[in-house]
Amino acid sequence: MKARYKYRIYPNHVQITRINQLFGCCRYVWNQSLAYCHQLYANGQKKPSYVDLTKQFITQVKQELVWLKKVASTPLQQSLKDLDQAYKNFFDSCKGKRKGIKVKAPLFKSRKSKQTARFVGANYKIGQDTIYLPKVGKIKIVWSRKLPAEPSSLTIIKDSANRYFASFVVDINPESLPKTNNSVGIDLGISTFATLSNGEKFEAPKPLKQNLKKLAKFQRKFAKTEKGSKRRERRRLKIAKLHAKIKDIRTDFLHKLSTDLVKKYDTIVLEDLNVSGMVKNRKLAKAISDLGWRQFRTLTEAKCEKYGREFRVIDRWEPTTKKCSNCGFKGGKKQLNVREWTCLNCGTSHDRDVNAAVNILEIVQPKTKVETKATENPVQLSLFALSRRGALGDN
Repeated sequence: MKARYKYRIYPNHVQITRINQLFGCCRYVWNQSLAYCHQLYANGQKKPSYVDLTKQFITQVKQELVWLKKVASTPLQQSLKDLDQAYKNFFDSCKGKRKGIKVKAPLFKSRKSKQTARFVGANYKIGQDTIYLPKVGKIKIVWSRKLPAEPSSLTIIKDSANRYFASFVVDINPESLPKTNNSVGIDLGISTFATLSNGEKFEAPKPLKQNLKKLAKFQRKFAKTEKGSKRRERRRLKIAKLHAKIKDIRTDFLHKLSTDLVKKYDTIVLEDLNVSGMVKNRKLAKAISDLGWRQFRTLTEAKCEKYGREFRVIDRWEPTTKKCSNCGFKGGKKQLNVREWTCLNCGTSHDRDVNAAVNILEIVQPKTKVETKATENPVQLSLFALSRRGALGDN
């Protein structure tokens, strides 16, 4: 299986200029090729192949634009390969050949968003504390962990906070952790991030909520600046750095929690939440986005595959909140402010989140239960008797 290893790099001023030129050339090739494809589509013609785009927008254009020759040619070719793959994913999604959410058509790239350039083959070299890029030079890198094998590709990334990273794709062999003979169901929520079927709960750091006042202050100052001014760029950078800090805190929490769960349990069961639909609720969108439910599922699934654990997802329409985990009796719909409830059939008191987590696990690993008839239950008999007395007017 393939894994990605990401490290921070620190280019000097000259190298930053050269890397930014590389990003600009990759962006130019992508945008020009995409505009050409749009033009052909408007005229009723088919999209050209990768080879045709390479001849027209790299080989021929280099004869007219000298500045394209100042950067390495491999990232330019990879940019067109990415465009070709993006179109393939879009067409497969339209035809129903691709599972999951429908993929949109490729968009034009902006210099204000994240920038990337990918090297493959022998176009780069890895040193003890540097990496060598053609026409850029040796760049300082911090190896936070060792690469397990020779990488197949290297992607240079610049985020909105002007931080530079080197991302390597490596082929690794899945490891098998010792069996624990434990399984767990996980219920994800807003007040409590994750509740396990054994009653354990995990609170999320909620970094966006903690930094909302500071973020609003920075955005007010940014709105007062003049477009194109240096002060506007400085304040934009402040906002970007704060957003990067929020993202790092959230990602660190999700990585640690997913790793801890994979080490402790052989089988992990989650509920298939419609996160994209839930964030359309304007009252809950900010809180849900601050938690990172989808990222947690992605990380947990990937680590289960890496360490030989079983990862299961149940249907989103399963009544995990309504059903009693003790007797299986299904009650009515419960509002979000109802955190504890008592089953009308067996009289068991439930914590809302723990009960849902137990039901999530039992859908995959069902346990035999002793069925009880509702008419024989003392709780329901007493309720029936009270209602009968009230109707007859008995004292």
